[in-house]
Amino acid sequence: MLRILRPSAGLGVLHLFCRADSRTDPLGVRSAVKEAVDAGVQVVPVAMLGHKADIGFLALGPDLWVLRDLQTRLRGSGLEIASSYVSLTEVSEYSADVPEELKQERLFPHLPPEGKSAFCFYPMSKRRGPEHNWYSLPFEERRELMYGHGAVGRRFRGRVLQLVTGSTGLDDWEWGVTLFAGVPDDLKQCVYQMRFDEASARYAEFGPFYTGMISDLDEVLARVIA
Repeated sequence: MLRILRPSAGLGVLHLFCRADSRTDPLGVRSAVKEAVDAGVQVVPVAMLGHKADIGFLALGPDLWVLRDLQTRLRGSGLEIASSYVSLTEVSEYSADVPEELKQERLFPHLPPEGKSAFCFYPMSKRRGPEHNWYSLPFEERRELMYGHGAVGRRFRGRVLQLVTGSTGLDDWEWGVTLFAGVPDDLKQCVYQMRFDEASARYAEFGPFYTGMISDLDEVLARVIA
């Protein structure tokens, strides 16, 4: 029997950050990505900067088994998976009253955005410490704080596209945040400005950041495999 495992709403999201070397088979990587795309998965290749990884893949699809197949085939091509993140697209509980069109955009985004090749990913959680515990706040207060947080992000509308995916119970952090911009400065400024917001300054914890450049798969492979 064909096994299918899909979320009741939205898409499964898999970030893979890999190391490549002379043993990596570019044809195998291309084949793995093509099979996933043919099966209905959006795959965004990223040439990574820094020591954490050489090449990244952001994959979004309805069937988690197909995402698993992509991971298996990329490893079979000689890529070493240095880090990963598992999450789901979602509509936040604080966004229940947004227009239906916007909800669908969050559940079923079309990536990558045109003209935005600067890429950044980081995981985050809300703080649950003895002094500042996000989950001890009343819902209305949390919603007001998140509205203010979103207002800061809206200053970068048109310059930065943000994809926030939920990972509570699925990975080590509570959300994965993927940012796309036309220039890297906008990534830096957006994250910097949002840290002054109370929802972040008091209640946010951030994981490691991964930065790179989006391009078509052939160019990314040419840049990362010697």
